[in-house]
Amino acid sequence: MDRAIVKENMQKSESKHNIFGFTFAELEQRFSPKFRAKQIYKWLYVYYAQDFLQMTDLPRDLRNELEQGFCAKNLEIVRVEESRDKSKKYLFRTQDGYTFESVLLQMKEKQIDEDGRILRSEKWTICVSSQVGCKVGCAFCLTTKGGFQRNLESGEIVEQVTQIKAHNGIAPQKRVNIVYMGMGEPLDNLENVAKAVKILGELNGLSISARRQTISTSGIAPKIYELGKRNLGVQLAISLHAVDDHLRSRLIPMNRNYNITQVLDEVRRFPVDMRKKVMFEYLMIKDLNDSLQEAKKLLVLLEGIRSKVNIILFNPHSGSRFHRPSLQKAREFADFLTHRGLLCTIRESKGLDISAACGQLREKNIQIVSCGTEG
Repeated sequence: MDRAIVKENMQKSESKHNIFGFTFAELEQRFSPKFRAKQIYKWLYVYYAQDFLQMTDLPRDLRNELEQGFCAKNLEIVRVEESRDKSKKYLFRTQDGYTFESVLLQMKEKQIDEDGRILRSEKWTICVSSQVGCKVGCAFCLTTKGGFQRNLESGEIVEQVTQIKAHNGIAPQKRVNIVYMGMGEPLDNLENVAKAVKILGELNGLSISARRQTISTSGIAPKIYELGKRNLGVQLAISLHAVDDHLRSRLIPMNRNYNITQVLDEVRRFPVDMRKKVMFEYLMIKDLNDSLQEAKKLLVLLEGIRSKVNIILFNPHSGSRFHRPSLQKAREFADFLTHRGLLCTIRESKGLDISAACGQLREKNIQIVSCGTEG
């Protein structure tokens, strides 16, 4: 991106507030009469407006005030890759020139009978990023290659959802599931993530309840405790990936600071909706953690926790020293746990024909730019 444009955008962003970073109550306090907040929220989250001048039911002077002091388009969609399975990966650019990824997953397709009646509507999940880059440095993740640049603001997290819904024509009243497991470690940016949870859940806005929002963490034990104290009502997912500290420290360096025992101790204290379970993400890598011996150890580790294990087959990317395990191995692993009372599923791999690995699309775009093929 041209440096002059980045500089101009930075100057604009420094003088304007991201409108998506305000809760409904904050807008009520800021504008009078209070019902103006409801009108603004409707334009942002029902009509997906990105221009205050479009908000025709607002007084002209209020529209001018909004135009001068706020910004309704803080992210630019740089690139979209769509898979045969209808999953889409988005590359966003911030006003200060950084890029990061988000993903739209179609979990279930719409079913229509022969008379055109809808038997079942689509189900969508949006994986949002919380940081530009990441500090965790997982050995299997491509995001770490680009290093860490900065936290995303709450408004930038929320705007990923509005832009993706708008881009795909997803109706405002259509609920989606939100997973904070894009680029970055959500608990390393807890203040902005927590505020985004609240904004996305606003009844006057997108109305995505907290129980439809899942925060996935690599395991910052003190922050798991802090998240629990906030009692946001979100679901918790732990990126476990190994059953012993030796392997987990190799895969996730953070484990040297917060080992498996410390992480699980905090998970046991976390307030879980009795209808829900804590999700344990288990990235399965060929000949590393895919044996029944690991499954037996996992069963012991999670004893006493209302949990569900989600096996993810490693998504290969260029330069990785790890390999994808066989589906047969994954099935044997899952069957062993399920038959012993620990619910275990194998996540359907999506986007294998596009840049599906985390950070892959961003890295590809960086290479394109460095070759001088994009301004």
